[in-house]
Amino acid sequence: MNKYTHSFFTVAVSLTSFLSYADDVSSVEHISIIGNQQQLDTAAGSVTLIDNAELEKMEFDDIAQVLATVPGVNIRQEDGFGLRPNIGFRGVTPERSKKINIMEDGVLIGPAPYSAPAAYYFPMISRMTAVEVTKGPSMIKYGPNTVAGALNLVTRQVPTKQALGLDVAAGSDGYYKGHAFYGNSIDKLGFLIEALTLSSDGFKELENGADTGFDKQDFLAKVRYDLSTDHFDQFVEIKAGYGEENSNETYLGLTDADFTADPYQRYAASQLDNMEWQHNQFQLTHYLAGSTFDLTTRLYRNNFERAWFKLNGFGSSLGGQIPTLLELLTHPETEENQRYYDVLRGTTDSTVREKLVLGNNDREFYSQGIAIDGTMDITLLGLNHQLSAGVRWHEDEIQRNHTETSFLMQNGRLTNAGEDTVATTTNTERTKATSVYIADTISFNKLTLSAGIRGELIDGYYQNRTPGFEQDYQNKTTRIWLPGANAYYAINDSQGIFGGVHQGFVPTSPIQAASVDVEKSVNYELGWRHVERWQRAELVGFFNDYSNLIESCSQSAGCDTDLTFVAGNVDVYGLEGSYQETLFLDNGWQIPLSVTYTHTQSEFKESFYSAFEQWGFVDAGNPVPYLAENMLSLSAGVKASLFDITLIVSYADSMPESAQQMLTGSSDDSALAGKETDSSINVDLSAGYNFNRNSRIYFKVDNLLEEQDIVSRRPYGARPNKARQFQLGYKYSF
Repeated sequence: MNKYTHSFFTVAVSLTSFLSYADDVSSVEHISIIGNQQQLDTAAGSVTLIDNAELEKMEFDDIAQVLATVPGVNIRQEDGFGLRPNIGFRGVTPERSKKINIMEDGVLIGPAPYSAPAAYYFPMISRMTAVEVTKGPSMIKYGPNTVAGALNLVTRQVPTKQALGLDVAAGSDGYYKGHAFYGNSIDKLGFLIEALTLSSDGFKELENGADTGFDKQDFLAKVRYDLSTDHFDQFVEIKAGYGEENSNETYLGLTDADFTADPYQRYAASQLDNMEWQHNQFQLTHYLAGSTFDLTTRLYRNNFERAWFKLNGFGSSLGGQIPTLLELLTHPETEENQRYYDVLRGTTDSTVREKLVLGNNDREFYSQGIAIDGTMDITLLGLNHQLSAGVRWHEDEIQRNHTETSFLMQNGRLTNAGEDTVATTTNTERTKATSVYIADTISFNKLTLSAGIRGELIDGYYQNRTPGFEQDYQNKTTRIWLPGANAYYAINDSQGIFGGVHQGFVPTSPIQAASVDVEKSVNYELGWRHVERWQRAELVGFFNDYSNLIESCSQSAGCDTDLTFVAGNVDVYGLEGSYQETLFLDNGWQIPLSVTYTHTQSEFKESFYSAFEQWGFVDAGNPVPYLAENMLSLSAGVKASLFDITLIVSYADSMPESAQQMLTGSSDDSALAGKETDSSINVDLSAGYNFNRNSRIYFKVDNLLEEQDIVSRRPYGARPNKARQFQLGYKYSF
């Protein structure tokens, strides 16, 4: 059956209880993975909720900026706009957010979460009304990745009465945002329609003046019918969405010297680099709840198509040794590299010896499934139990149709070399997975105990579709059971301690050899939490003991194709701290304050050599790349009836680009050995004025101090953080 004729399905992650983000509690939409506020305060694990008020306060379009105030989150920036985020929790690799579970309304939203977990698609944060981060032992309810955590993005609910919103903004570098929604409920039938457009000319510059920015559009529609009776809450909801992006982004960075001279320049060789994608989603949800139980059934289907046209490297019609782009930008001054470097910049015309090879990574994805999740409250042997269980049937697929075309640099412009376009990678990966979990939470006196187990039953299929390679295929099976347990003890009405342990797991994709074992770890946490009405503090220690750390390497990390590398035993451990308080002044003003801190340590436990550039020659004790030891975020503001001002200051230590240390004079040093990103301090400012309860004007500045930092040299040279950007906007709602 053709993938586009498959039935549409949806998934649900277990929801032991649900959280309303609406003004009217009767419009509760069961799309949260955290629960209500009391459960948030007494959770036996580290959880963070960023609600709609917080999101609107800063008007961020980049999920990395939103998560900067969440402890335990490690991020590698890339394009400055957050178009393709790199997010990790508690020390897992942030590369393409592939080791965390990314969900929208509790549903896996990645293009192919099992077959190709690198998330080149990410929902637009500007249309979300809440962001939830879950870490710790409760991860056995969410999969397939159980090492680090889950990120759930919550969309706008169908309103219980007429509601309209409008948000328009403009700013520097040709920035523009237009966002509108309208919804209503008439008797038992409700609906919502929403549209969002976001664009920028870009903050980087090409010699030919070409655009380096992006255009994104997103559309969402929901229809909901209430079937509730006197005895049961019940509804059916249909959700459909469409999104697209056209971005003139590149993987090509700069030499360190060129970065120092002008971090926002782009080499002429990147002038044709472009990403174009389309995404559509469909979900059907049925919810039923009584006084002691709830049951959610969801069907979903996601389709994603992308064409990523970008510089892959140099080619030659005469043969011979050709430097990689990373080698070239690391050592441009050598005699063998100088001419390639000049061609890259567009200052020298190329010959058939220095052809520029541009690849089109054309890919098609789908993911679909059905899930049934439920909870039930019972009393057994004098103890209160909350049982939760769920099952999910899931299928996803990626089809790669990659090609390469040769170009010549002529007078600073790329011209087609007149050669045939060549197919490079033509294959399919498909996964069918059944996931099950069951958990029991027991409460007595001041102690709450939870224990459960998750099963991942995965069947993977790979087929090389290149003519003549039909025998290059693989079927493989993974069966694993993942236990977890945690506890919360209430010291008094305002504070408690919690802790837990769970099995961590990350599957391998179908293309990886069956001999490559899955990622496994045992993860521990121990924490203390203090909660009062206007004050909250939390301190959590974590330890991830990897028995088998794996990394899959795609072109975003410098590999020509998707490969998996094994590092064996690795330890990642650290401390997360957060403190929030709101002060009240006599004049009615509020002073919200927030501090978050994360300290992370990591070390490889064995010495080995890996062809993976980020590892190389590793000595036992070397740290894992792209993990900052210290991250700190400070937020302070003033809020009154008519205006508000918020300032956020974020700091991150420098991060090693490679686990390999620099060995002076050694011929074995990799291009990234001994190099680090810059430590960074970022300051964001926002201010708003309320004309009335329906109308508001706001002003914001990202990167107020205009810090210019190297955030990565991956995959090809030094890349900058986002330049300072000003925005002025107006919002209206009723």
